[in-house]
Amino acid sequence: MGENVEKFYDIHYKKLMIIPILILLLSIGFLTFNYINTGEIIQRDVELKGGIEVTIDKPGLTSTEVESILGTKYEDFSVRELSDFSSRKSLGVTIKISNVDEDELKEFLSSEIGFENSQYNTRIINAAFAESFYKSLIIVLIISFILMALTVLISFRTFIPSVAVIIAALIDIISTLAIVSFLGMKLSAPSITAFLLVIGYSIDTDVLLTTRMLKRQNSNLLSRMVGAIKTGLTMSITTIAAMIAAILFAVNPVLKEIFLIIAIAVTIDIIATYLGNAPILMWYAKKRNIK
Repeated sequence: MGENVEKFYDIHYKKLMIIPILILLLSIGFLTFNYINTGEIIQRDVELKGGIEVTIDKPGLTSTEVESILGTKYEDFSVRELSDFSSRKSLGVTIKISNVDEDELKEFLSSEIGFENSQYNTRIINAAFAESFYKSLIIVLIISFILMALTVLISFRTFIPSVAVIIAALIDIISTLAIVSFLGMKLSAPSITAFLLVIGYSIDTDVLLTTRMLKRQNSNLLSRMVGAIKTGLTMSITTIAAMIAAILFAVNPVLKEIFLIIAIAVTIDIIATYLGNAPILMWYAKKRNIK
């Protein structure tokens, strides 16, 4: 199997680069389309743009039921179901909604759902504070990416391999962001945290590949590449399997959101690393006569 992979890469490595490039272009196009139509590349959660967060502690009330009720009158909202960890029965819902009057919302929900005042809790999220918080998180994400890029450049001290690693990480982030937006998920503080984890994981697999191919001389170039791919794929597949299990068994919707983003990003990373970064390194090694 290893020999077949080596032959395949040796013949088709330049063609393979087309796949991650197309994914990147489609992702940029989709996010650009979002920006033109909505003014944002991805919709933000209430905690990042301001609004009202309502918790209704009513056992048996489901998110599907509440979504259908809110959908008759409002547009910009999200609903998360609160479940018991052991029984997985609904304990109520949390509603996040923007551009609505608090009293009007309570009156509407009371007439449609029916609940006691003790079961209804409201939290107002100031728009200015939410915007400031959002900008701070984005700055942290950008700084993290810049520091990662500098670390890679210092570690390898060669331009093309370093840029290949950075581009692979960029594909991971942009493509994952596009898929998350396509799935209708909204950007939140936990999801930005997940993207920070994505940066770290992406670099891990790309550094492994680059180090094996360019710095180790224990076998020929193609054998070293296939060995790195086997190790990297084992890491990625086990991570995806763990994330899927976590999504299936986790009760907390915030954790589910984080696990889903990581699973998507790791899947994209497989394409970006082994169909994007690996062919670039192959081309670079052949230009430099690295055997």
